[in-house]
Amino acid sequence: MELQITERALARIREIAASEGVDLGQTMLRIAVVPGGCSGLTYELGWDTTRQEQDLTAQFDGVQVVIDRRSYLYLKGTTLDFTDGLEGRGFHFVNPQAARTCACGESFGL
Repeated sequence: MELQITERALARIREIAASEGVDLGQTMLRIAVVPGGCSGLTYELGWDTTRQEQDLTAQFDGVQVVIDRRSYLYLKGTTLDFTDGLEGRGFHFVNPQAARTCACGESFGL
């Protein structure tokens, strides 16, 4: 899978899982791209316990990630990072396919 997750993002994912009582041995992180936002598409992160037939999966240092095939077309080559800096605290997607993004960085377009 051509998706990268930084160590900072993995650490934050583990922290969130622990605080929410999520068992990463039984639960996957689902990453999706859905319509919305001022640029047309938004990223979505959430927990999932069900793998669909068409899902792509990858393991990142103990974190199982699942992405539906349509979303993966938009995410190919992307890096998921977590920052605490001036650009705002949170997860950030560095997507080389994004031709435009909104000012807040929450949505993108191709």
